[in-house]
Amino acid sequence: MTEKAKATDFDWNNLGFEYHDLPYRYRAYYKNGQWSVGGLETEATIPMHEAASSLHYGQQIFEGLKAYRRKDGGVNLFRPDRNAARFNRSASRLMMPELPEEQFIAALKQVVAANEEFVPPYGTGATLYLRPFMVGQGAVVGVHPADEYVFTVYATPVGAYYKGGLTPTAYVTSMYDRAAHGGTGQAKVGGNYAASMLPGDQAHKAGYSDVVYLDPRLHESIEELGSANFFGITKDGRFLTPKSPSILPSVTKYSLLELAKELGLEAEETVININDLDQFQEAGAMGTAAVISPVGSITHNGNKHVFFSESEVGPYTQKLYDRLTGIQFGEEQGPTGWAVDVPLK
Repeated sequence: MTEKAKATDFDWNNLGFEYHDLPYRYRAYYKNGQWSVGGLETEATIPMHEAASSLHYGQQIFEGLKAYRRKDGGVNLFRPDRNAARFNRSASRLMMPELPEEQFIAALKQVVAANEEFVPPYGTGATLYLRPFMVGQGAVVGVHPADEYVFTVYATPVGAYYKGGLTPTAYVTSMYDRAAHGGTGQAKVGGNYAASMLPGDQAHKAGYSDVVYLDPRLHESIEELGSANFFGITKDGRFLTPKSPSILPSVTKYSLLELAKELGLEAEETVININDLDQFQEAGAMGTAAVISPVGSITHNGNKHVFFSESEVGPYTQKLYDRLTGIQFGEEQGPTGWAVDVPLK
């Protein structure tokens, strides 16, 4: 059992991306074909049956989003409705029960409000990371869906996912696939990430920030960068991001596709061949955890391609980062419904 965290334990300006056992999390239980009302609990562990479907057949899904401290002391969530929708698409793909959107968002707000002292102060750049997830608890032996599930949201304060922050880092293409074509690539399931641990570890040991996954059929086009989506800004002013049936539909990606247009860039999801990197003046990784992280270089088949710089962030990447985080932290007005206020005690 881990010891409960105290707000006084943290150096808000120097947080890593790690788990801390906060006082409260939300739980709801699915039994007899319906969800319980749900509420806050204090215990971090979940009792599991030895034959639970999540343990043997991977019937498990999750989400990731953040709570942001505003300058006025309030707290924002960023587009939680998009996470709720993706969560239910993942549930449907794994034959798990969907959770009503209003219950999903209410759970997030309850957890943030209950752990409000752990939302990092405005100006530190740190956030409160929220992890909603659902696991099959019902006992099964044959390969079929469970009849009981638990939905949980826990929180932990975090700093930057990539240690370099807005410092460009190096990536290398992988011989491994992130997900199969027609598989579970568009669902946020634990198995996709378990499969990424080995190639990620190999890349880190070779001195790279992470890997570039290519399409699983031909290994010719870019899919994702480790646990983040890829974007490139072309020399003729287009914001391009990969399009594929095995890519996770990122909330950050679809937000940046809209924000790029504000900067006068054409924005498009399209197939990006790994051999066409010369078209880009800047490149980056994007996602809830990564936010926006500049890509300094990609090495493919031993050939290293450098984008804007290996040490400095490009101007468009910087502008997109400033605009996105400005909306998230309540410094700037964004599109309607993007910033959602959390009622505090």
